[in-house]
Amino acid sequence: MPPRQRLTPADRRAQLLAVGARLFAAHPYADVLMEEVAEAAGVSRALLYRHFPSKHALFAAVYQQAADRLLAGTRLDPTDSLPEQLAQGMDVHLDYFVANRNAVLAANRVLAGDPVIQTIMTNELDALRARLLAVLPLADENAREAVSGVLKSWLVFVQVLCVDWLTHETCTRTQLRDICVGAALGALRPLLDEDPAPDGPPRAPSARGSA
Repeated sequence: MPPRQRLTPADRRAQLLAVGARLFAAHPYADVLMEEVAEAAGVSRALLYRHFPSKHALFAAVYQQAADRLLAGTRLDPTDSLPEQLAQGMDVHLDYFVANRNAVLAANRVLAGDPVIQTIMTNELDALRARLLAVLPLADENAREAVSGVLKSWLVFVQVLCVDWLTHETCTRTQLRDICVGAALGALRPLLDEDPAPDGPPRAPSARGSA
């Protein structure tokens, strides 16, 4: 074990999270041992357990940190078109998914029923939905509720599709991104006052105001 560095509690926690993130990204969840985390961080197991009482606690903290960074990196620039905003958000998430395949699969498969991990995912999806609602041209509160429901379903669709793609890459990454963006635009077009993709196929006439 390398000589232990003296760090503040906050810096030590950050170091352990970085080591944990690296190991969870490189190996399946079951193969990551707390002893290996401690050794890679150059600390005793007792010190590691003082910060994170279990592997589950360490993984949850790593996944929460990743969710926070993904949200910070998902910028919805009002000067961009909706397709551009959706593509940027998808690229940020796909960058993480590809680089951290094992961690993503652990959260969505191995720990799929875990309430802590599910809460992190739900909060992230809710935050993304709120951001998208804030930039969409909505006519009234009724339209907002309808669009919110579509976005909620679309985000779950994207999550399932991306996790499946990590397991079986049946298309290219660019195709996956475009499929997800296209699905959102197709589902939202009938509900918005302004066409989010005016260069795409014509949308059906609006039924608003009809008997």
